[in-house]
Amino acid sequence: MPSRARLYLITPPAFDLAPFSRALANALAGGDVAAVQLRLKDVSDAEILRIGAALKSIVQAAGAAFIVNDRPDLAKALDTDGVHVGQADASYAQARAALGPDKIVGVTAHNSRHLAMEAAEAGADYVAFGAFYPSSTKQPQHWAEPEILEIWSEISTIPCVAIGGITAENAAPLVRAGADFLAVSAGVWRHEQGPRAAVAAFTDLFERLESRADGSAQ
Repeated sequence: MPSRARLYLITPPAFDLAPFSRALANALAGGDVAAVQLRLKDVSDAEILRIGAALKSIVQAAGAAFIVNDRPDLAKALDTDGVHVGQADASYAQARAALGPDKIVGVTAHNSRHLAMEAAEAGADYVAFGAFYPSSTKQPQHWAEPEILEIWSEISTIPCVAIGGITAENAAPLVRAGADFLAVSAGVWRHEQGPRAAVAAFTDLFERLESRADGSAQ
């Protein structure tokens, strides 16, 4: 479990590769990013593989993990650092079988401690709760309250990810509640000062909250 919260970037649902590659590199230079998830909808497998191959080197060169959403088979083909699966996607067991024991497998738990416990007991590397706020990227079907992060941090050592409409301005309650990672898309890519400034703002927030928790700042 990380000593303080970290940022888990999620790509926009659609983008042009060349300008986004530059935006991604710029964002990663803005501060601490733990992982980047490639989440593309309504595109071909070939396109995901093409884009994934290009972005993987950018992400890994910055020291972040490169994760593919939904598709363990494409994650394996790209030799990514891991995969994230939702409740309607491949199962944890299928993802682990495809990627092997050393890759990251994260699982969506929505607002359910039961789903989170099932995933954790199966061996998931993290569980994701949300949505916590309205999102312009994805229409939430499940809503979660910060309390679930507090409870989870008390009953499990498996890291938890908070997702859904998170920005640097509304993130503090989720960090205080115990989120190990904040999964953010529009809050970075649509930031009025640009992605790099957004990542810097999150990094500053995490550092300030950690200092207060340690009692080293007022």
